[in-house]
Amino acid sequence: MRDQALEVLEFTRVLERIGARCASALGRDAVLSRRPSRDFVEVIAALEEVAAARDLHLAHPGWAPMPPPDARSALRRLVVDGSVLEPGDLLLVLRLLEAGADVHDGLTACLPDGPHPMVTYLDRCPRISGSIALLNRVLEDDGSVADGATPGLRVIRQKIRGARVRIVRRLEAFVQTLSDRVRVPDASVSLREGRYVIQIRREGKTEVGGVIHGDSATGATLFVEPPLAQAMMRELQGLLDEESLEVHRILREVTDRLRPDAARLQDMLLALIALDSLWARALVAAQWGAHLPTMLRPEEEAREGLVVVEARHPLLLDLAREGGGQPGEREVVPFSLVLAPHERALVLSGPNTGGKTVFLKAMGLLPLLAQAGILPPVGEGTRLPMVQEIFADIGDGQSIAESLSTFSAHLARSREILDEATAGTLVLMDEMGTGTDPAEGAALAQAILETLVARGVRAIVTSHLGALKRLDAEGTGIVNGSLLFDSSRIAPTYQFQKGRPGRSYGLAMARRLGLPAHVLDRAEALVGGGELELETLLASLEEKEAELARALFTARSSRADAEAIKANWEARMRALERREQAAQKQAREDARRFLLGAREEVEAAIRHLQDVDARERGEAARSARARVEEAARALQEERAGALRVSQPRQTSPPSPLVVGQAVRLVAAGTQGTVHSIEEDRGRVVVDVGGMRLTVAVDAVERVTDTPARQGRERNAVVATLPEMTARHEVHLLGLRVEEVALRLGRALDAAVMAQLPSLRIVHGKGTGALRTRVHTVLAEDARVRSFRGGVHGEGGAGVTIAELQ
Repeated sequence: MRDQALEVLEFTRVLERIGARCASALGRDAVLSRRPSRDFVEVIAALEEVAAARDLHLAHPGWAPMPPPDARSALRRLVVDGSVLEPGDLLLVLRLLEAGADVHDGLTACLPDGPHPMVTYLDRCPRISGSIALLNRVLEDDGSVADGATPGLRVIRQKIRGARVRIVRRLEAFVQTLSDRVRVPDASVSLREGRYVIQIRREGKTEVGGVIHGDSATGATLFVEPPLAQAMMRELQGLLDEESLEVHRILREVTDRLRPDAARLQDMLLALIALDSLWARALVAAQWGAHLPTMLRPEEEAREGLVVVEARHPLLLDLAREGGGQPGEREVVPFSLVLAPHERALVLSGPNTGGKTVFLKAMGLLPLLAQAGILPPVGEGTRLPMVQEIFADIGDGQSIAESLSTFSAHLARSREILDEATAGTLVLMDEMGTGTDPAEGAALAQAILETLVARGVRAIVTSHLGALKRLDAEGTGIVNGSLLFDSSRIAPTYQFQKGRPGRSYGLAMARRLGLPAHVLDRAEALVGGGELELETLLASLEEKEAELARALFTARSSRADAEAIKANWEARMRALERREQAAQKQAREDARRFLLGAREEVEAAIRHLQDVDARERGEAARSARARVEEAARALQEERAGALRVSQPRQTSPPSPLVVGQAVRLVAAGTQGTVHSIEEDRGRVVVDVGGMRLTVAVDAVERVTDTPARQGRERNAVVATLPEMTARHEVHLLGLRVEEVALRLGRALDAAVMAQLPSLRIVHGKGTGALRTRVHTVLAEDARVRSFRGGVHGEGGAGVTIAELQ
């Protein structure tokens, strides 16, 4: 890409702010060296890697890669055979190994299973534990060779320390032997140029002898190495030479052990630098709220157009994040733009200070940042073109040295654009057509735009010229756009709007700044008819749009209120349904208790009847029936309130009951027939399965099924019975015929409750009376889908198989 365009768009300033987030100078240099690429595959891979790093940072905000040390020089020497690295170089290699191990451990813990764009850093930053342990043993934290590097070095250094102590003690004792004429009060032994010296008066130099290594500022005191110190220093120097040889041997040995890993270490350093750069780009993407855009090749962009969602200028975002400007100015207003494939040029108009130039630069930066491997500050759904070349004519470009006026500079840039711009080129031109006669400037600008559109160039230009605002017509490939302006405050809103030109507000701003009214009136009178008509039309359109926006706001508020009311109503309905369901459930439970109690009463009555003679059976039957009716009345009175809640409201009075009419007991779900009606007491007598029950009128409901269905379901029980032991088989052998219905009914209850598919009934062959009674009971029970006699292997004629609903 052209350096001039990158400079005008402040591309490098954006890189500098991203590079400031790096942890090392090497990482910052890597960010600053990034340039937009034209390689589609390379760009996609870089963007996906940044998106993956951003997601990793958001998922694990406490982890960040260690900064890489600048070990480039040490690694260059390491690859040279026979070279020996100095302790400082080895310390840099150790820091490099530690950073690589930290990245390896961190990515191992943070990366999800499966393929991931950052797996390559895991592979390029291995943990070389042996080398780390070696260097930690050999080196001190300050980079010097440790005493414990080898046993020999430890012994040598112990001797050196002993020799130094002896020298100091001998010199201190020697000073005490000197006369007051020679000795300096409170003088001590010190080091000068690596030699041990004492302080004496100048007049005593002949008496002391030795080598003078300097004097004081006044010249009265000399720093002298006495002859006895010289002899002891020769012994010390021998030990120092021995130490130097041992240290050199150690460094050579360590260097030789590291040399086989030189290539891996160099690649590790490059990986850590790249990761530092990547992490800075991931951090800024998270802070910008940037999303991964879809990049379009030139041919794809020509078919699909351009889509920018919720975009912002990156420098403005950083300034806002740092708290620059006034409190009300810190919010960066996003803009969205959709240009269809045939819409090749956008003419942006509006007042000065309205944000047109910022918009222009942002539109240039978005694809450039993406092609440089940086997620631009855009929203989800953005589709950016792969720009092959970019031209930016922003600023006046005046040059005294080259004798260029503003208009001449624009012409020079326009000529360059016309010479080189082709499909895949992005052209950005600010204040197009200015700097000369408005009519000529507008005509020239229109001709340039039409030429660029014909070539398939993507162009975005800003202008105040009314003639350019009128180019938005079907088939021209040119569309209008504007940045909205608050006419009441004469202040920009920075909100982009496509399809409508913007007013310049020049006279309105001049009036607000206090120019004389008569001057402004005269200026308005001098404005051309066409321009004045366009400005008036735009003003009217802005006013109507403002009214529409207010109406839309009111409508949305009303809709929100309505939705809140609806949600409240639905919540109440759900609560009412839950209460109704609870009441119905309770009613079913009561019905189960009623059926159980009724069955027990019937069983007790049957047992009693079996024990009395024929004369007493009538009275016993009446007594048993009375007890069943009393139990039903007690249950009805107990649950009357709950039953009323569970019943749906009737919109019209129910039809009156008549004798002989089929009805259903609401609580039990059992069907029967009306025997008689006690209207004065509000009760009805119902025949149910051979029993006669007296219940309240509202405890029964009419049955609207067909007569055939009524007959079949006369004894059907739809309520769920209490828990009981269910078996696939029931034995009736040995029972009397009148006992079959009770035993078989209980077996059917249990089977239906357990949801068994069938029931095997063993009644034997005998006279066939039991089998006949069994078939009669089954035929009258609605829960029985069908029944048949047993076949060979099932019991034959002595068994009946009932298939249940």
